[in-house]
Amino acid sequence: MIVKMKFLSITGPKSDIDRVAEKYLSKYEIQLENTLSELKTVQNLRPYVEINPYKNLLVKAKDYLNLIDQKETIKPASVTLEEAVKVIQRLDITVNDLKEKRQTLENEKAKYLDLLHKIEPFRELNYDVEKILDFKFIKYRFGKISREYFAKLERYVYDNLDTIFYKCHVDENYVWGVYFLPASQEEKIDAIFSSMHFERLFIPAEYSGTPDHAFQILEDEVNGVNAEIAKINQQISKEIDSSKTIIYTASEKLESLSRNFDVRKLAACTKNENPVFYIICGWMTERDADSFAMDIENDENVYCIIEDDHNNIFSSPPTKLNNPKIFKPFEMFLRMYGLPAYNEFDPTIFLAITYTFIFGCMFGDAGQGFLLFAGGALLYKLKKLDIAAIVSMAGIFSTIFGVLYGSLFGFEDIIPAIWLHPMKTYITLPVMGTLNTVLVLAVAFGMGLILVSMIINIINGIKQKNIEKIFFDTNGVAGLLFYASIVGSIVLIMTGNTLPGGVLLFIMFGIPLILIAFKEPITALIEKKAEAMPKEVGMYLVQTIFELFEIVLSYMTNTISFVRIGAFALSHAGMMEVVMTLAGVENGSSPNWPIFIIGNLVVMAMEGLIVGIHVLRLEYYEMFSRFFSGNGREFIPYSKQKQ
Repeated sequence: MIVKMKFLSITGPKSDIDRVAEKYLSKYEIQLENTLSELKTVQNLRPYVEINPYKNLLVKAKDYLNLIDQKETIKPASVTLEEAVKVIQRLDITVNDLKEKRQTLENEKAKYLDLLHKIEPFRELNYDVEKILDFKFIKYRFGKISREYFAKLERYVYDNLDTIFYKCHVDENYVWGVYFLPASQEEKIDAIFSSMHFERLFIPAEYSGTPDHAFQILEDEVNGVNAEIAKINQQISKEIDSSKTIIYTASEKLESLSRNFDVRKLAACTKNENPVFYIICGWMTERDADSFAMDIENDENVYCIIEDDHNNIFSSPPTKLNNPKIFKPFEMFLRMYGLPAYNEFDPTIFLAITYTFIFGCMFGDAGQGFLLFAGGALLYKLKKLDIAAIVSMAGIFSTIFGVLYGSLFGFEDIIPAIWLHPMKTYITLPVMGTLNTVLVLAVAFGMGLILVSMIINIINGIKQKNIEKIFFDTNGVAGLLFYASIVGSIVLIMTGNTLPGGVLLFIMFGIPLILIAFKEPITALIEKKAEAMPKEVGMYLVQTIFELFEIVLSYMTNTISFVRIGAFALSHAGMMEVVMTLAGVENGSSPNWPIFIIGNLVVMAMEGLIVGIHVLRLEYYEMFSRFFSGNGREFIPYSKQKQ
């Protein structure tokens, strides 16, 4: 069911808006609208523009709150907002100082790591790096060369060069080392090493001692810096943990104040009044609106106008669903299609009843149905999943129809069929001959659902005051009369009765089709619009003829679509016969229990999923499409909107 809404315009002195937001708007659920858009016909209004003073503090409080472990154990403190803000500001100064020190250490660590990375491949060089860097007559080149080119260097070139290559570290791809050369042959030897793809590395002058000794010193430096960083992190954690109660309180308080302050984004102010007044517009449920009106009755600084006539409002009323708890899980399926508009019929209960009933018809097995019921109920209790509740309720109807069909885990001789066996019951009809009873009943049931869907569409048309939708739509009164005439004629034929005379048949079929065909010009005449008929009459008539043919065809295909209800009932019985055959259940013999159990589980999982999807398809395409637009917008109270 859709909750009734009222539109409110709240006003008062500009300086009083925070009090109103804190005292009233946080207490009642209200969906705020943009006041300037709603009151665009009102003169001398301007946006309410102010900078939120709580925003930055809230961000800092939340940042600190995210650093606290076990937030669920924190209880709000009894401190004022001013005290909480002072704590956050003091904490911010202390933590920022510690973070600056930590950043300095991080930079120092990065420098040491860079030096460490550069000297590590040369640790096997047992000579003072500082002395090598001071060579004047002998040149040196630190670097790496691929193993492939190093082999070529040794085989073809090395013996003919006046150079010494000191090999240090070797890995899978490279040989790291340093080569020494006389200064007089610098260009020649460098060119040869370059042709061998030698990648030169420049060693800074910060090293002392051998590379291995320098590496160990740098490691000690890195470890020392890491220890200092760890101490600072501990200090930061200690500072935050010691104030966690106040941080939590401040975060909660600032979030509330920030949200209330942001009411200004949707509010407006008067221009020339003295004092200046704010105006806030929004939607409340009828119950909340009445309580709010009583609450502010003695508040001299708050004025409220409650608008009952929604035609005077620019925005459409939002939709808030309020269905009994047992039907609420089915709102999930409803939202998948769309939310009903405020002036539409809420089909949640209709969906719940028809979905579970049809599911039971198609999947009738007392044993498997009970397992679906129990499993869904247990999963819903543990996880609160809507789909689990739907499966559980569908399982109830599967169990009921399993009893009616006399089916228990595929056995059809343990419990007697109260109604019929789907595979064994047939009916003989005039013209049609002998047909399976379940298939015939499925089509008849579908006809009834289509008629009900048309009636709901007419109710929606009355709510929306849409003449065309009420009387001339394919799912309006004209369509209802036409389809009801088809249903009535089929019933007469199948029961062996004669059809009425030609004049009555024309009234039953011809007049509704004519009304449907010319619904637009007839509606225009009733509503006294200027142009009733389109200018190109011939083209309009041709188009209308094809549309009528499509409409009549759609009535037939929609009706036949419900055959799937009976078809799946037969399919389930057939699949269980296969399982029983594979399990060796013949002439009362004991079944092969592993095959029997696995077969039941496979059928229950596979067919349960397929049936669930096909029932949803029937709901959406054969019923919802007749009366449900699904273009409503959800009622979202301002306190729950994302800021």
